[in-house]
Amino acid sequence: MNTDHPSDPAEPGSPREVPGAWRSWADVAPELAELLDPEGLDLVSRAAEAAARWHGGQLRPTGEPYTVHLFEALEVLAIGAGERDPQVLAAALLHDTAEDTAATIADLEAEFGPVVAEYVDWLTKPPAASKREKRTGKVAYLRRLREAPPQVIAVKLADRASNVATLDRMPLDFQRRYYAETVTYVMPLAEGAPFYGPWFAAWARRFAHLR
Repeated sequence: MNTDHPSDPAEPGSPREVPGAWRSWADVAPELAELLDPEGLDLVSRAAEAAARWHGGQLRPTGEPYTVHLFEALEVLAIGAGERDPQVLAAALLHDTAEDTAATIADLEAEFGPVVAEYVDWLTKPPAASKREKRTGKVAYLRRLREAPPQVIAVKLADRASNVATLDRMPLDFQRRYYAETVTYVMPLAEGAPFYGPWFAAWARRFAHLR
């Protein structure tokens, strides 16, 4: 859902404003090569290729390629939060595949192993037959994340950071709903986290007019 870069919440715990620089694999590869060993870089590279293949021509509401969001989430994890586990980074790139593409959790396990597949499974909302079912299912999904492994929570926080950074570019009614959802269900997951806690606190101050 997010578009470009935040104009604000860069202050807390980050060496640079994130998300801000990674919008394609060409942006990612040189920096990630300095952070990961060759095996880890290969896993993340394969995840980026698979995400691009599965998401295909999908666009965000802003008209950007959907993969921009995935690279933003990856940047939040690797540069903002300092994540170095290649399986967590791969899951960030693949977190929407089972929900929004033809890929299945079994496909992910076959290609990336059981750990990445498990992380993505946690991050996948159940299918819904109606708007009401979709709303209730999403709330149940967000509540369930409180029981998720910390690696899964880290990916979810990076995902949401990308999505909310430029919330003001969305319609006002959406902004209000998404702000309330983020404050109610997502920000509690960030409490005490060295990077995510301050980042979301700064973001909430920026968008406090939506309360």
